[in-house]
Amino acid sequence: MNTEQQLQKAREFIDKQQHDEARMCLLEILKEDATNKAALIMIGGSYYSMEKYAEAEMVFERLILLEPGIGQFSIGLFNTLWRMNRQEEALEEVKRFLSNADQELENETIAQYIAIINHLDNGDSLDNDIAK
Repeated sequence: MNTEQQLQKAREFIDKQQHDEARMCLLEILKEDATNKAALIMIGGSYYSMEKYAEAEMVFERLILLEPGIGQFSIGLFNTLWRMNRQEEALEEVKRFLSNADQELENETIAQYIAIINHLDNGDSLDNDIAK
């Protein structure tokens, strides 16, 4: 089975909420290619869905080391840190991302983060996943 087929199989498991099975597929991919971003983002999201936030944090940090300016990776880390009640670190991630992001390519993520900052400046609390 090639990598694309393995990724598809993992997506199917995730869609069925079978995160352990998905994780096994993704770990097989990562054994062959430790920097496969598709497998990493999927396994990070799977850990997040299973509320394994420490594991999700490690995966999202690894992705950010690979590509510091990608919004999807930053959002994953931001939401994970927020869920772990580490709001200061989550806000530091916003700052880090804004200093690394390509403003044209990441305008949607930048807009989401600006909305979050404005929300917090108004004294509002944030519930659930902040950025999507």
